[in-house]
Amino acid sequence: MEDHKIVSLFFERNEAAIEACKEKYGQRLNQLSYRIVQDLQAAEECENDTYWQAWQRIPPHKPNHYLYAFLAKIARNISLNYCIAQDRLKRKAHICELSDEMAQCIPDSHTVDAMISEKELASAINCFLRNLDTDKRNLFIRRYWYLDSIRDLSRMFGMTDANVKTTLHRCRKLLRQHLEKEDIFL
Repeated sequence: MEDHKIVSLFFERNEAAIEACKEKYGQRLNQLSYRIVQDLQAAEECENDTYWQAWQRIPPHKPNHYLYAFLAKIARNISLNYCIAQDRLKRKAHICELSDEMAQCIPDSHTVDAMISEKELASAINCFLRNLDTDKRNLFIRRYWYLDSIRDLSRMFGMTDANVKTTLHRCRKLLRQHLEKEDIFL
């Protein structure tokens, strides 16, 4: 079923919208949650909570052309909140590793609050991503938004692990330069 039809079902408050979402995106949302929580049962709970929050947020939102991105953002936030609630976030090595990688090019939240608003930072990052070529942008987003492993990325993009790491390192370096150019200093 097409996204706009699923969104229409949400607007009609038809419960078939949830089943359509589950059928079309359930596996991907579950995998996203699992990469964060690393627990099958918790990932399933996060996936189900995603559908509940989508039910609450549609309407007023109308994500006709970006339904998966809308659902993925909800699932990611629910999964991260689950880890925080379980006091697991600090024990998740892969999340700490990704945080350390991004800390090289994005200032910490205390500095950001003092220097610029989150909206300006988001705008600068979006501008940076728009200027990357498609493959690098997709690689960057898959790693830092969807939390894909280096091995998964190398398979997905037909690259070696070393090539993925090098490309991501160069992208982070470019991001840092871009942020400094935008007067967002680390």
